[in-house]
Amino acid sequence: MYAPAVERGRSRPLGALVVLAIWALGPWPAAPSAGAADGQITLAVHISLAPTWFDPAETVGVITPFLMLYALHDALVKPMPGNAWTPSLAESWTQSKDGLVYEFVLRKGVRFHNGDPLTAEDVKFSFERYKGAAAGTLKAHVAAIEIADPHRVRFRLKQPWPDFMTFYATPASGAAWIVPKAYLERVGDDGFKKAPVGAGPYRFVTFRPGIELVVEAYDGYWRKAPAVKRLVFKSVPDDSTRLAMLKRAEADVAYSLRGPLGEEVRRTPGLTLKVTYPTFTQWLTFTQQWDPKSPWADRRVRLAANLAIDRKTLSQAEYLGFGKAASSIIPREYEFYWAPPDYPHDPARAKQLLAEAGYPKGFDAGEVATDVVFAPEAEAVINGLQSVGIRSRLRPMERAAFYKADQDKQFKHLIRVGSGTAGNAATRIEAFAVTGGIRSYGGYPDIDALFRDQAAETDRKRREALLHRIQQLMHERAMFAPIVEPPLLIGIGPRLALAPTIPGHPYLSPYEDLRLK
Repeated sequence: MYAPAVERGRSRPLGALVVLAIWALGPWPAAPSAGAADGQITLAVHISLAPTWFDPAETVGVITPFLMLYALHDALVKPMPGNAWTPSLAESWTQSKDGLVYEFVLRKGVRFHNGDPLTAEDVKFSFERYKGAAAGTLKAHVAAIEIADPHRVRFRLKQPWPDFMTFYATPASGAAWIVPKAYLERVGDDGFKKAPVGAGPYRFVTFRPGIELVVEAYDGYWRKAPAVKRLVFKSVPDDSTRLAMLKRAEADVAYSLRGPLGEEVRRTPGLTLKVTYPTFTQWLTFTQQWDPKSPWADRRVRLAANLAIDRKTLSQAEYLGFGKAASSIIPREYEFYWAPPDYPHDPARAKQLLAEAGYPKGFDAGEVATDVVFAPEAEAVINGLQSVGIRSRLRPMERAAFYKADQDKQFKHLIRVGSGTAGNAATRIEAFAVTGGIRSYGGYPDIDALFRDQAAETDRKRREALLHRIQQLMHERAMFAPIVEPPLLIGIGPRLALAPTIPGHPYLSPYEDLRLK
């Protein structure tokens, strides 16, 4: 989990309450501007660009939207270099002693790209229209949002909730990313996707769906004016094409390169391979495990699938060995992570388990749906399943369509799932492992009950025990088949003087810190 860097200030009154001030470290220091923004950086991205990524309200439990959100928009609090809970649109916040009230003091003088001033009304509006990852959990805990004045907003909780800031102020959700109320009410949701207006370092210029997004420096950005005038995000799904663009200087950044291509970057003079480590895990979801007529309802079958996957070979082939074989859907860096035993690659034992379950010749498992970017990982899983008799077919999809279908629970067989959002064990469990989670296909009553108990538990040790028990049950039941915790391999061209990163975030950010030579 991202732990806040805080210092405790003096208590002060808030109505009838006495609050404990919690001040995060000040904003990441703004370097002096080198003058007017100039130049262009072209980023060859690994996804098909879609308007859904421009609206913070629609984040779906993956890190992808934040590739664009960090450029177009801003949040009350967000991860930045050196501080995972950096005050941004909120210059400070406080928490009451009883844990029921959070008050945010907004930064004065902030304006959206269209000139509208940012106020508490926009914060309230953004939260109320939010419908993405963790929306249900957040809104179930918030009793009311009160506007104290144009630059102060209070969240009143129904009961103390130790994870409010984790769910609200990290990329576990997009709820703290603020949009302009007046503009959005005027143009509507669809109009906003066509011409998004935010408060981030770059303003929207043009967009060709699936092809290219162009943004330009917003000189009025509160933190500092960006040094690079224009960013061009080009959708280039083929990784070898991204590398070729980097070599020809048609792109300055090439995201998500496979192992052999990453090695080629290292061998090419003038190019640099940058490796980032997001809180990213990939796994296989068994959507039919709650159907008593399905083979996947038998734990032995799910365990056989886990034993069929050769995780170490996959990591070496795809990530130059930088990846880690996963044994959980929860990243090991997360707070409250419980370390389950590793799954060995044991095809013989897998076949034995299938025979014991009544499938000595295996069975047809249907499709394995995946975001096309991670089709190689899905193919490796399919090959492993095939080796023990579980026959399946690849169904690659463009990323935005894949996540929309997954959120709508449209897949009927197997899914290669991945998530790189920030948070802790509870945020990941909430989205994927409990009944009603934004991308959960089912749940178990005892796990659901334990999750409700931990959400209200203020004693850290007792809460940790509850979250560990949930993870133990997930492992004992082989609810998922974890695959890999991958890095992101990024090719950097010779024109970049500074390519900043944020711990736990896979993409280059913050954009206002980018520099050309």
